[in-house]
Amino acid sequence: MTIRWILLTVVCVALLSVGQMFFKTAAAQWHIDGWGWSTWRSLLSTPMVLALTVYGATTVLWVFILRQSPLSVAYPVYALSFLFVPVLAHLTIGEPLTMRAVLGGAIIIAGIVVATG
Repeated sequence: MTIRWILLTVVCVALLSVGQMFFKTAAAQWHIDGWGWSTWRSLLSTPMVLALTVYGATTVLWVFILRQSPLSVAYPVYALSFLFVPVLAHLTIGEPLTMRAVLGGAIIIAGIVVATG
């Protein structure tokens, strides 16, 4: 896997992580009041539509990446989502970023280096 494909995979993971932030925002706005129109309207909020759009486009990008990259290399890079999502959640919605999450992220990065090196 060339550096170009690794970087494209990182972009894919970053976009999926942004999609997770939209899903989290959409979940906070979803108000279940039976299964009437107000429930569906709150489910299909702007953040939900954005999340689904980002995920749809990113899925196409992921399939494109898999055409050129072995899954055994691309998927370990995909594990960066376990680092990107907590960091984005901390930066965008104020969730705590614990030392355990940072340590786990460092271990994931080490694993990626081993798996792709």
